[in-house]
Amino acid sequence: MTPSTTRTAEATVDLDAIAHNTAVFAGRTDAVVMAVVKADGFGHGALPVARAALASGATWLGVTTCAEAMALRRGGVVAPVLSWLHAHDEDFRPLIGNDVDLSVSSLEHLDGIAGCAADVGGVANVHLKVDTGLHRNGARAQDWADLVRRARDLERAGLLHVRGLWSHLISGSDARAESVGRQVALFDDAVAHAREAGLRPEVRHLANSAAALDAPETHYELVRPGIGLYGAEPDPRHGHGLRGAMTLRARLVLAKRVPRGSGVSYEHDYTTPRDTTLGLVPLGYADGVPRSAGTSARVWIDGRLHPVAGRVAMDQFVVDLGGAAAQAGDEVVLFGPGDDGEPTVLDWATWAGTIPHEVFTGIGTRVPRRHVGERALAGRVEESLIG
Repeated sequence: MTPSTTRTAEATVDLDAIAHNTAVFAGRTDAVVMAVVKADGFGHGALPVARAALASGATWLGVTTCAEAMALRRGGVVAPVLSWLHAHDEDFRPLIGNDVDLSVSSLEHLDGIAGCAADVGGVANVHLKVDTGLHRNGARAQDWADLVRRARDLERAGLLHVRGLWSHLISGSDARAESVGRQVALFDDAVAHAREAGLRPEVRHLANSAAALDAPETHYELVRPGIGLYGAEPDPRHGHGLRGAMTLRARLVLAKRVPRGSGVSYEHDYTTPRDTTLGLVPLGYADGVPRSAGTSARVWIDGRLHPVAGRVAMDQFVVDLGGAAAQAGDEVVLFGPGDDGEPTVLDWATWAGTIPHEVFTGIGTRVPRRHVGERALAGRVEESLIG
C-alpha cells in the first residue's frame, strides 16, 4: 500500500456536493429554499456550506442560536437568516440590528423581542411558531390566539413585523406518515386564524428534508432542508440522487502482527481468529467515532473493507487487517459518498444504532475540516445574498 499524504485525520467536505444537493431540493419545489446550517452546518462548516448553498438555489438560511446567526453575519452573509431557539430574556438587539429573523413560541419571547426592538429603534422580523403535534417548541393551540393577537398589536405599534408562520413535522424521515396530513390541517387552521386576526405573513413553512422531496402539500412558500443538504437521504427507502459531502479519513499510525487468539482493546471483547495484522487508527469517541458501533463497524483500506477490532477508545481504535500488507501512513476511510465501496455515514449510523445527524455533528474539533470543490469555492453567489 502507498502511504497517504493526508493529515493524521481530517474530514474533507465537498462543497460541490452541497451545491448539487441544494439544486436537487430547489428543483423539487416552487417554494424558496432555506438551507439549514445549524450546528456548524451539521459539522461541515456553516459558512462554507452557506456560501455553497446560496450559490446553488437557496435564498434563506436557518440556524438554532443567536450566536450561529451572528457568525453568519460576521462572515459576510446578508441573505435572510432565521434563528429559532432562544431564552426569552436574551439580548436580541444585535440580531435585530443585523436583520436576523427570530422565531417566537410564547408571549414572553414576543415581549422580550419587542422590548429589544424598542431599545434600538428598529423593527424585529419574527416567525410565529405553532405546535402542531411535535410537542416540543411552538405555541400550544390554546395559546395561539393570544400570541397572534399580541403579535398583531406589536406589529401595529411598529415594533415588529410578522414575516412568517411555521411549525415542525413529527416525522423526519417519512414524508407520507399519517401524522403529516394531520399536521398540515392543524397548521392551515392556525394560519387561517392569524390571517383573520389581521396578520399577513410573507412565508409559511413546514417541510423538512423528507417533506421537501416527497410531500409537496407541505411546501407553502418555503422549505427547510437540513440533513439532505449534506447528502444523507432522509428516507433511505427512496433515493433522490443526493451526494455525500463529507469523507472522514485518517492514517494508520501503527501496524503490527499478532498471533491467533490475541485479545484486542479494552476488556478483550474481540479476539483475533487467526494470525493477523492489526492497524491503529488515531480517532476515537472524543472525535465522534461512535463507541456503540463496536465491532459491527467496517473501514475502507486499500480498496477493501476491514472490521473494527474491539472497543472504540477515546482517541483510537484498532482494525483487523488479516493478511493484508500494511504500514504506518496507510489511508483509512471511515465513511464517504460510497462511490468506491467505502462505508457511508448511514452505514455508521446503522452500526451505532443512531442517525446520520448524530454522526456528522459528533465529529469533534480535533478533526480539521478541509473544504474542496472548484464550483462552490468559486463563490458564485449573488451580491444580494453575500455582502
